Amino acid sequence: MVPLKAGTRPPWVGLGAAVWVQIASGNAYNFPLYSHSLKSVLGFNQHQITMLGVANDIGENVGLLPGIVCNKFPPWIILSIGAFACFFGYGVLWLALSLTIVSLPYWVLWIALCIATNSSAWLSTAVLVTNMRNFPISRGTVAGILKGYGGLSAAVYTEIYSALLHGSSSKFLLFLALGIPILCFIVMYFIRACTPASEEDSSDSCHFLFIQIASIVLGVYLITTTVLNDVLPLSASISHAFVAVMILLLMAPLAIPIKMTFYRKIPKNGSSDELFQEDNSVKTEPLLTSSVSNTNLGNLQENGYASEVDILLAEGEGAVKKKRRPKRGEDFKFSEALVKADFWLLFFVYFVGVGSGVAVLNNLAQIGIAQGEHDTTILLSLFSFCNFVGRLGGGALSEHFVRTRTIPRTIWMTVTQAIMIIAYLLFASAIDGTLYAATALLGVCYGVQFSIMVPTASELFGLKNFGIVYNFMSLGNPLGAFLFSGLLAGYIYDKEAAKQHGLNLIADSISCLGPNCFGLTFLVLAGVCGIGSILSIILTIRIKPVYKMLYAGGSFRLPQASSVH
Repeated sequence: MVPLKAGTRPPWVGLGAAVWVQIASGNAYNFPLYSHSLKSVLGFNQHQITMLGVANDIGENVGLLPGIVCNKFPPWIILSIGAFACFFGYGVLWLALSLTIVSLPYWVLWIALCIATNSSAWLSTAVLVTNMRNFPISRGTVAGILKGYGGLSAAVYTEIYSALLHGSSSKFLLFLALGIPILCFIVMYFIRACTPASEEDSSDSCHFLFIQIASIVLGVYLITTTVLNDVLPLSASISHAFVAVMILLLMAPLAIPIKMTFYRKIPKNGSSDELFQEDNSVKTEPLLTSSVSNTNLGNLQENGYASEVDILLAEGEGAVKKKRRPKRGEDFKFSEALVKADFWLLFFVYFVGVGSGVAVLNNLAQIGIAQGEHDTTILLSLFSFCNFVGRLGGGALSEHFVRTRTIPRTIWMTVTQAIMIIAYLLFASAIDGTLYAATALLGVCYGVQFSIMVPTASELFGLKNFGIVYNFMSLGNPLGAFLFSGLLAGYIYDKEAAKQHGLNLIADSISCLGPNCFGLTFLVLAGVCGIGSILSIILTIRIKPVYKMLYAGGSFRLPQASSVH
């Protein structure tokens, strides 16, 4: 039994608080900000750095455990676990980089980074699952907003890294170890399960539009101030003012529940006082009800004592009807989803999109240096901003076309992966002036993969076990990091660096310059995205009937046998 907060305001308060947690959950995107210091201070070679990048992505995306427990415990417990993981993991990295503890073994740092970034899985699962259930009718928009803010997190952290911490990697790791847990403990009370609306409210679209505009303003502000910090010699007071304005912009989503408090919408059959009382009530209900109701089977399973053998015997004797398997669009058990072709098609398409993109993100600093760009903070901010645009735009665009023309969301994965081929070819060419264009293109396309996968998984397999389905899909990210970044990019980079320095063996802390450092890697990634585009077309054709069923009439319609409560 989970207490559900009733009323119209609590979901919006939770969404406003979730924005902050989603920013915090993007801590794994900060690896390029301190990877160069790990390499220089601790004497690692590029292969070791890329394998740390793999640890970074494994920790961020291996979220099966939070996916399972999110159905059993309230969000504040999930957030607490993420906060403690962040504290211990980044704390160990800080001890090593600050040389407080000298000569920590490489494997200890690898595990510490895994634990630190695994906080992302706990934090993101808590806010994403909770808010998708609080806004089941607008799940595409909500996923786009939350994933969009997550995409902005790298730019937010870069602002803090440059303006407040003056580019100190050790101070930055200490900030991550302490700041994120403190934030989680402050906002966790507001992120809670609420009674979802059964139909769309006319004001919801305006509220979502306000948050989307606020996030765009924040994104433009972040990229502008990052460039100004890099180009102009700004005083400390101006840099601090930049951070203060950033914090105010991050608070913008909370303007909606504040507005709802002062300008209460009076229901048709009640007064504003009744609404106020409803907002402060708490109902205790099951987190999710069964998709199929069967009285006899329910009696048989009362108190959880029935075994599967009992149920099968009862079915054979005709005492109960055999429960049919769910259809796409209804609530699936995780084991039922695993045997579906659509599940694996979505997984492989997502794996190609994010796996190839994260290989570039993990090596972005080295890619920039190899092409003659030694200050890579602007590159990272550009990628972060475009990643945000892709996430927010992917959610909004797919929501528009799925409601107006019932076009499956996955068509946008097809389009963006085709564009990613062009971006990788631009990277491989290393032509002057193309580095920033390729980074921007890749950032947008990379972001779209997130905002499409999340609502698509919930629409195909339901919200009941969405936490574990979503986190299993997220394994595509660390798998791609291991294959494309750890094994492919790191090996080719170190081999080319050894050639340039005339070494027979791969040496520590040597840099590679020129297009050959990553050229072959980019060509392989382009080929992989070609395969991903074909698989995405197949998936889109297969699931088109599902979207015609769910969005017939222009608005989301829950299947009759499905429930989100």
